[in-house]
Amino acid sequence: RFTCPDYLDGILDKNRSNYWLPVDQYVGGIEHAILHLLYARFFHKLLRDEGYISSNEPFKKLLCQGMVLAESFYKKNNDGSKTWLNPSEVNINKDDNGKVISATEKETGADIEIGGMTKMSKSKNNGVDPQITVDKYGADTVRVFTMFTAPPEQTLEWNDDGVAGSQKFLRKLWIYFHENEEFIKEGKLLFDKNHSINYDNLNTEQKKIRRLIHINLKQANNDYERSQFNTVVAACMKILNELPSKKYPEIIYEGLTILIKLLSPIAPHICQKLWGNLCDNPNSNILSENWPIIDGNALSLDEVEFIIQVNGKLRAKIILQTNSNQEFVEKNALLNQNVAKFANKDNIQKIIFVPNKLINFVTK
Repeated sequence: RFTCPDYLDGILDKNRSNYWLPVDQYVGGIEHAILHLLYARFFHKLLRDEGYISSNEPFKKLLCQGMVLAESFYKKNNDGSKTWLNPSEVNINKDDNGKVISATEKETGADIEIGGMTKMSKSKNNGVDPQITVDKYGADTVRVFTMFTAPPEQTLEWNDDGVAGSQKFLRKLWIYFHENEEFIKEGKLLFDKNHSINYDNLNTEQKKIRRLIHINLKQANNDYERSQFNTVVAACMKILNELPSKKYPEIIYEGLTILIKLLSPIAPHICQKLWGNLCDNPNSNILSENWPIIDGNALSLDEVEFIIQVNGKLRAKIILQTNSNQEFVEKNALLNQNVAKFANKDNIQKIIFVPNKLINFVTK
């Protein structure tokens, strides 16, 4: 009915209903995954059988998000009942591994019982007010923490230390941007002038950096499709770690462009601010920009590491040109002193060759 709320001539406007249905993505808590989905499918199939809609299922994709857990605390009453305290009312003592070992009530200083890590609920009074955390760390930090701590379908353990860790990542991105601002501007001029980066003009280190950037871009694209937002954040962290500092302006500019676009759905505020600086236009909306494109050239390698084995045992690793043929790899492998101790042309019975990966000499 949401597809045509103003329709008065019947149950549904078939044209509009069939245009909008089935729903592309259903997101719901795991506790609602049985009854609500059961009702939804029942009514959908009933309307289909009666000829009102043409689709067989109400939803194309289903994501049942996990529950949020938090530490719980209580004090025993004289009548045997329990009074549950909010974590904000408790002083917590943890061991070196971060496990809660004791707790006291802030107001009275009295020792209280530890209820363990349980689902946030009113009954256990262990909910955390998001606004308090947002006021302390910022909305983007809370969003990054929520996405990064666990895959969406798994339970998430709320941890203030983890929130601080997410803020540290965003602060690192902010500092890196402003420390390399001159190189970013230079890179933008070069990038805009050439419309791309000429792969053939790059040195080995530059090619390596670009390859790692585009590998993580490819991984993040796949993870967005699978709603694995925790590994998207991890890919953004890896890109930031790979970016050079105060050299290779074109690569800095390209890498930051990719990173900020990748991160923008998860941390929109800081990314919009950095994007405005990146473009020299505060009014430029990152949401209107094209999604970053993977450069196939960047993913290719000029050189690869070959594993050299003798009778299945690792004897050496050598760097050779990509797509080197077996004869060339064999010749260079046997020149290695450690390999020559165990294999030579006289005692080799069989050679197993895997292109761009390994060569194994089986001896008599």
